[in-house]
Amino acid sequence: MNEEEIFNQIKNDPENKEYTSIGWNPLFAAPPTAEILIVGQAPSKKVQESNIMWNDKSGDRLRDWMGIDRNIFYDSKKIAIIPMDFYYPGKGKSGDLPPRKDIAEKWHPKLLDSMPNIQLTILIGMYAQKYYLNLQNSDKITDIVKNYQNYLPEYFPIVHPSPRNNIWLAKNEWFEEEVIPALQQNVKNIIKRSH
Repeated sequence: MNEEEIFNQIKNDPENKEYTSIGWNPLFAAPPTAEILIVGQAPSKKVQESNIMWNDKSGDRLRDWMGIDRNIFYDSKKIAIIPMDFYYPGKGKSGDLPPRKDIAEKWHPKLLDSMPNIQLTILIGMYAQKYYLNLQNSDKITDIVKNYQNYLPEYFPIVHPSPRNNIWLAKNEWFEEEVIPALQQNVKNIIKRSH
């Protein structure tokens, strides 16, 4: 099944009617040539309305962390982006609501099957990490990210690049000093090999 067929299936799923009825599309990118997969939580309202994933301040920071520009991110067909939920989930007390629980289980396997060349999956935030790394509720994201090497070469866990995490970043300087250079090197090696 290809990207377009999966897109249409998600769009026509009765579970997503409340979103499609207001004209929203499911947001993901799954080019069959992708070699790096980014799994985040769910689109922000701004992203959902612009219909372009990671088209916000968080996206700018994510591209910096990966060491790539918008061109490689959006146009190279080397980067896939699959959120844990394909629609903006709405606003909660502190930030956006969490992604709906069963969406990844239902759709991610189909999307992964359509991309046989993935070499690295960047897991952004706790929802993606819990799902893909089979974590316990007691596991702390700081520990997961600090021990990123334990999950390589398949997975690379990072914190969300949202400005809301500026305080965490200031407290955990090791992240930008040690983890980001390692992430950039991994990304560079994969992209360089395919050129």
